[in-house]
Amino acid sequence: MKVSLVVAGYAVSLAGGGVFVSSLCSFVGFPAAVDTGHKRAGMVIGVLERFIILTFVLIGRYEAIAFVFAAKSIARFEELKDRKFSEYYLVGTLSSVSFAMLCGEILKYILKRI
Repeated sequence: MKVSLVVAGYAVSLAGGGVFVSSLCSFVGFPAAVDTGHKRAGMVIGVLERFIILTFVLIGRYEAIAFVFAAKSIARFEELKDRKFSEYYLVGTLSSVSFAMLCGEILKYILKRI
């Protein structure tokens, strides 16, 4: 039962997070895809980001989430000088991180109750 819930939690975080981030970026007015690198690289990075963050939340290592954010920021350092890109980056990253953390907290709550 618990394993099924954890698998479902990861599925919601990984797939649902992509929909959430895309919807929020669209709401803010960003184009569907900003060409910043390899095709679909941003989507893959987002999935990996949410996977790692959800795992950190589930094991109670919140401080390690800063590592993910720092790694992404270092990789994009030069691009962050462009205001439009930095806004896009922050909306996407913060919404993705928030979604994964929320999924993790909800999943931890449910797992404690069963």
